[in-house]
Amino acid sequence: MRVLVTGCNGQLGNVLVDLLTKRPADVVKGVDLPAVDITDPASVREVITHFAPDVVINCAAWTAVDAAEEREADALKVNGDGPRVLAEACKAAGAWLVQISTDYVFAGDEKTPYPEDATADPKTAYGRTKLVGEIAVQQVLPEAHYLVRTAWLYGLQGNNFVKTMLILEAGRDNVSVVDDQHGQPTYARDLAEQILLLLDARPPAGTFHATNAGATTWFEFTRAIFESIGADPQRVLATDSASFVRPAPRPAYSVLGQDKWQVVGLAPMRDWRAALTAAFADGISAP
Repeated sequence: MRVLVTGCNGQLGNVLVDLLTKRPADVVKGVDLPAVDITDPASVREVITHFAPDVVINCAAWTAVDAAEEREADALKVNGDGPRVLAEACKAAGAWLVQISTDYVFAGDEKTPYPEDATADPKTAYGRTKLVGEIAVQQVLPEAHYLVRTAWLYGLQGNNFVKTMLILEAGRDNVSVVDDQHGQPTYARDLAEQILLLLDARPPAGTFHATNAGATTWFEFTRAIFESIGADPQRVLATDSASFVRPAPRPAYSVLGQDKWQVVGLAPMRDWRAALTAAFADGISAP
């Protein structure tokens, strides 16, 4: 299998390239800015024509959630136009496209996990732009795509919540974290392995929710992070979203259901606690 990974410098793209490189039956090429701009049709056509992938995994995205509120047009170009450009190039080349998406396409006001076919109703600019990208991929490649929605992603590369909490643990006596936002911390390596599981099995095109199992709050997640390094979890103090007003509202509940995996005969991802333990064993640390 020949796999092209766009956005290879990010925390998901980086680990995907690493895993694929270790699989002797696969050939992988990782690309990112400035070498390839997914919003530029000519740039995308050139790399796809020369590499001739069987599958493109798009990890390139505008992920600055708050900045998107003020620069929605810029975010839309990357998150909406970019996937359409990739999908059209994949269609011309006969390749499949894996589009990475987000829990932010949902309103975040439910009390039970969102199934894969739940109605999207984004409340942020980031969510709206990612939904445009989803729709574009579905329209252009109805039989040759996977939409993979994830959430609360962290990994060894780049900046993320786990690393931020490790910095705060080292520099403060106590850390206040919101306890009224519910979701699923997801280890990037686990997500990458689940995407490869999907590609190896090759079920019919469709949407999959790929997060570590279980659910928690940012407060409880932070306590687990402290416990993982032997710090006192009582130093983590609970607060609420009203105390941390940000330009983009965060979903109160964005837990994603995992039923689709069982439908296609594949195992869902392991519990978030086991994944966090693995991340520390793999060497995650403060930057």
